[in-house]
Amino acid sequence: MALLIIPMTCFGSTLATSQPCQTPDDFVAATSPGHIMIGGLFAIHEKMLSSEDYPRRPEIQKCVGFEISIFLQALAMIHSIEMINNSPLLSGVTLGYEIYDTCTEATVAMAAALRFLSKLSCSRETMEFMCDHSSYMPRVKAVIGAGYSEITMAVSRMLNLQLMPQVSYESTAEILSDKIRFPSFLRTVPSDFYQTKAMAHLIQKSGWNWIGIIATDDDYGRLALNTFAVQITANNVCIAFKEVLPAFLSDNTIEIRINETLEKIIAEAQVNVIVVFLRQFHVFNLFSKAIERNINKIWIASDNWSTATKITTIPNIKRIGKVVGFTFTRGNMSSFHSFLQNLHIFPSENNKLLHEYAMLLSACAYVKDSDLSQCISNHSQGTLAYKANEDIERNFSLRNDFLWDYTEPGLVHSIQLAVLALGYAIRDLCQARDCQNPNAFQPWELLDVLKNVTFTDEGNSFHFDAHGDMNTGYDIVLWKEINGHMTITKMAQYDLKNDVFIIMDQETKNEFRNLKQIQSKCSKECSPGQMKKTTRSQHICCYECVNCPENHYSNQTDMDHCLLCNNETHWAPVRSTRCFEKEVEYLNWNDSLAILLLALSLLGILFVLAIGIIFTRNLNTPVVKSSGGLLVCYVILLCHFLNFASTGFFIGEPQDFTCKTRQTLFGVSFTLCISCILMKSLKILLAFNFDPKLQNFLKCLYKPILIIFTCTGIQVVICTIWLIFAAPAVEENISLPRVIILECEEGSVLAFGTMLGYIAILAFICFIFAFKGRKLPEHYNEAKFITFGMLIYFIAWITFIPVYATTFGKYLPAVEIIVILISNYGILCCTFFPKCYVILCKQETNTKSAFLKMIYSYSSHAASSLAISHVSLDSTNSSITMTDPSSGGRSAAWQEGKDLQAQAFAHICRENATRVSKILPRKRISSI
Repeated sequence: MALLIIPMTCFGSTLATSQPCQTPDDFVAATSPGHIMIGGLFAIHEKMLSSEDYPRRPEIQKCVGFEISIFLQALAMIHSIEMINNSPLLSGVTLGYEIYDTCTEATVAMAAALRFLSKLSCSRETMEFMCDHSSYMPRVKAVIGAGYSEITMAVSRMLNLQLMPQVSYESTAEILSDKIRFPSFLRTVPSDFYQTKAMAHLIQKSGWNWIGIIATDDDYGRLALNTFAVQITANNVCIAFKEVLPAFLSDNTIEIRINETLEKIIAEAQVNVIVVFLRQFHVFNLFSKAIERNINKIWIASDNWSTATKITTIPNIKRIGKVVGFTFTRGNMSSFHSFLQNLHIFPSENNKLLHEYAMLLSACAYVKDSDLSQCISNHSQGTLAYKANEDIERNFSLRNDFLWDYTEPGLVHSIQLAVLALGYAIRDLCQARDCQNPNAFQPWELLDVLKNVTFTDEGNSFHFDAHGDMNTGYDIVLWKEINGHMTITKMAQYDLKNDVFIIMDQETKNEFRNLKQIQSKCSKECSPGQMKKTTRSQHICCYECVNCPENHYSNQTDMDHCLLCNNETHWAPVRSTRCFEKEVEYLNWNDSLAILLLALSLLGILFVLAIGIIFTRNLNTPVVKSSGGLLVCYVILLCHFLNFASTGFFIGEPQDFTCKTRQTLFGVSFTLCISCILMKSLKILLAFNFDPKLQNFLKCLYKPILIIFTCTGIQVVICTIWLIFAAPAVEENISLPRVIILECEEGSVLAFGTMLGYIAILAFICFIFAFKGRKLPEHYNEAKFITFGMLIYFIAWITFIPVYATTFGKYLPAVEIIVILISNYGILCCTFFPKCYVILCKQETNTKSAFLKMIYSYSSHAASSLAISHVSLDSTNSSITMTDPSSGGRSAAWQEGKDLQAQAFAHICRENATRVSKILPRKRISSI
């Protein structure tokens, strides 16, 4: 195997002074010996100080800006290792540590990684490059850190060479879950996929759809921004702007970019919610300038800065607005709190971090607590003077609570879990090995065990998933001002598996409700009853609100489209929030028009009954006898009664029975009525027509019973076929927008038309016969009134056809009722009212003698007309043989013709008188 020996150059900066390091040990921030060494990477200083625009020599620059919160994270690792060493977890085996300050720079972190990878027990700091590192024994077995994802990625690519386990407590970039590119990386926090998903859920739940995003220009910021953009778009939320700030804090353009970002925020006045993926230093500068410009928004904080006490203590921070943050789930902090209380007795010989903190604390001894963190950050290490140990201890005891106020519980818990995971994995690995020997196992062996380790802490079970992530969940925190100080309070928990917020109490519910009251939308919210109409903007969140059209509704705010009502059963007006059930309508009994029609029908029935009574009481009078007798009158009156009664089947809720009965009852009864009238018309014509040829024809045709039964039977057959093959039935007419018309569907329009057409044919024949007898005796001229009745019938039903065809709705049956009443009243009045008038008011004409006198008078008039016609015909014919009287005298032939004419006239008169007196009174008086 080819071996390459690469010497490791000394580099770094001394934490106690500003001079470059002289030996590799000067680069170590804190160390403690042990059988198994664990490395640690923490960004104790927030940036590197460079006097030039770019480095000219390959050296690590001076680190400045001591960060109390990161210092506490390093102390949390030390405390956790000490807890394991003092527990029976690793009997006889102690854990040591080497902690390095990355100064928030990837190059410094990579330098520390080289130290981790250097060969164990070598006199020189060297790292062997080998084709197979399976048997290579590095200086440390595992690394905890780093915090920022960009630094973690750089270090992880180096540690992958030896598959050295790297457990991060804060790096959340989603790409780190890729085990192909980062096979030795694990973390005790969820990836940003879940954090961005939780943020998107919160924004969607709060009703915001127009937001801004600010991120750093590094792997963490760009990846978080891209992941969040995908998540937020899936929730129909639009991004108004994306601002990216330089990740390198020494970049002189950062101030310019912050000012430009604030200008953008001010310009986008409708954006009231801003998601921030920044480091604490960026947020500190951003908020400091935002306060000066009176910018008040809702800030969604990532886990990087959501619990940063350094930011909450910015003067007038409450003017920034509301801050809602996501942080890692916290654990029991009592042990760590006790550790901080007794920090002054902790040895600091090999802990340069602790020593530097003591010196900074001494330099800021007279600064109040609210300004202490900024004072410590601003002091340069080169200006610090060494203080006696007793002064350091006194400063520690005076500022015990200061460190506790800057502790971030979620991150401390994540560090504790990382150390515990390594401790349990080492325990499982060392059960069959002597781990007091540093060569007992290689890092890659520890990695195999660590991936599958399961351990408990405070009753909760923890393990890494297939992506090396420990999905512990999130706490949602809210910044609230309490007693003049900004306090970070826990609002809820976020369950990663179920994607739900677990709300703690009613106060928390009120806080969420207050968030919803703040608007952050591109367009005004569309109220229920409206829908969104997208404008020409590229964002779907910018739209106009338009009212839902008829038969559509929307029952929520900001609906993309209106929902269609079920047109068969429901309807909705314009801008409706719900569908209304259609009202079922039909010609009801309590409808005013129905009452009027019923009253007219009842009145007709009363007329029928009254006429029946009048005719019964005057049964033997000539008027009654001339009407066909009591039997025929009763049959016709019964038909009228049934016709009036049939109108009742057109009113009320339609049923199958009423639908079938009403047309059948009307058709048969009206046909029977017309058949009887047809028989009467034929009888009248037969009685008063003296044309021998026509009279013989009428005598052959006149079969009363056969006519009535035949005419009515044909209608019965039509209705029977109709009921068998296409019977009328109840149907719901849904063509109207707001009502359902319950109506009778006739089943077959052809059958319905045939039934009415057949009645019309009978009425037309009856009209022709009656029209022929319109000049009969004046006082008893029934044919003339029958003619008028038929005309009324024709006018009514001819009008009915277009009206019925163009009418719809619940009043459609009323049209047919009106036509039935008109035709029924017309025939009833024309048939019986004149006779009732004679019976009641002209009783002197309703006698046998008056009747005979009228007959004789009519017959004499008819005979005279007939005789004159014959005489005229004879005189015309005889004139051919006569001589002209003017020629000189009357001839014998002319005189003889005149005598014959006189004899013929007398004979005709006698014959007609005898015919009238003998035949008509005996046979036809009762039938006229």
